[in-house]
Amino acid sequence: MRSRYSAYARGGYGKYLLDTWLPSMTKNMTVAALSERSTEWLELQVLDQSQNGDEGTVEFNAFYVGGNGEREVLHEKSAFKRVAGRWLYVSGESNSGGRG
Repeated sequence: MRSRYSAYARGGYGKYLLDTWLPSMTKNMTVAALSERSTEWLELQVLDQSQNGDEGTVEFNAFYVGGNGEREVLHEKSAFKRVAGRWLYVSGESNSGGRG
């Protein structure tokens, strides 16, 4: 989770993001699009994590600069799956756009 956040925050790591995503969930995604740094990310707070065998979840807040220049927060609960010893991002449920 932290490495994926860092890849988004720094930009230019679309290949890494694609490689750490469950392949069946990456329809129409490209390295170029995932490499774009369109958001200024400020901070990551991991709130909770759990694991049950090869499935896991991470709940977090990711703070960023919104379109109005204000600090805002993306709150997400992400699902991960371990495949061949590697944790891959499956999906996430989020409510974003709140001020943090």
